[in-house]
Amino acid sequence: MAVSVAVLSTIIGLHLIAFVFAVGAEHRRSTATVKPDEYDEYTYCVYTTDASTVYGLSAFGLLLLSQTVLNGVTKCLCFGRGLVTGSSVTAWAVFFFIFSWVSFLGAEACLLAGSARNAYHTKYRGFFGGDHLSCATLRKGVFAAAAAMTLLSLVGSVFFYWLHSKADTGGWQKHREEGVGMAASDFASQQHQQTESGKA
Repeated sequence: MAVSVAVLSTIIGLHLIAFVFAVGAEHRRSTATVKPDEYDEYTYCVYTTDASTVYGLSAFGLLLLSQTVLNGVTKCLCFGRGLVTGSSVTAWAVFFFIFSWVSFLGAEACLLAGSARNAYHTKYRGFFGGDHLSCATLRKGVFAAAAAMTLLSLVGSVFFYWLHSKADTGGWQKHREEGVGMAASDFASQQHQQTESGKA
């Protein structure tokens, strides 16, 4: 199987857009401030924009789509025609297959958890001047970790696709060369037989 530029461009493009969204989500995390009500009897949390949740879920979807395309083309390494056995290329393809899945799952977990946590707003109120009111917010770095793992997933996916294509093509070439070798051997045998019959 030859490397498809369209497939490679799709995988890279989706990963890079997901990375941009993850970085945007980190910068647009929801923050909160404690405000007193108009009578100064209660306090409540005032939250900023939820854009980070939208960015995080968008990155989640794009990354999922990219992984679907990759594993659809390569048949998830398990359901295809098989790769060349005993080859270092095949071993590296398996390594990057596992690497891409681990980094993909890590990125998706951070994006989903970060989006859910960022969308959560503290519902209760506290007495003004009493116990400190805790405004639940997403801690810094969750979406940044997702962005980093998205890049790792990109590297793993690209190398896996390239090595998978190379190993699969190598297997085809191996069988083709075996077929050419057998054909040449049969031709030589026929020539030998014709020579022997001519002498007789």
